Amino acid sequence: MIYEMRVYRCVPGRLPALLKRFDTITLKLWEKHGIKQAGFFTTLIGQSNQELTYFLAWDSLADRDRKWTAFQADPDWISARAQTEADGQIVDNITSQLLTPTPFSAVK
Repeated sequence: MIYEMRVYRCVPGRLPALLKRFDTITLKLWEKHGIKQAGFFTTLIGQSNQELTYFLAWDSLADRDRKWTAFQADPDWISARAQTEADGQIVDNITSQLLTPTPFSAVK
């Protein structure tokens, strides 16, 4: 199993729009493409309270490439993203790391 940690830093004041998009649109599209989420988090204490951090679980790099590429090219996603950003950009910066669990990790 491979985990992907993605951190979205929002344009100031736009975190609620990002959370709504995930809740009402993105998660349904991920389900359609077989993308498995492993947790979503907002920052309680840290550098910025305008961040969303989440984890995705992948069977392999090939699994990630196939499913993520299909999701990104999905016309429903392209349309929904454009509609949710009609009143302005939501995300300022995205960082992503692909992680593998250690032998002693509680998450495998």
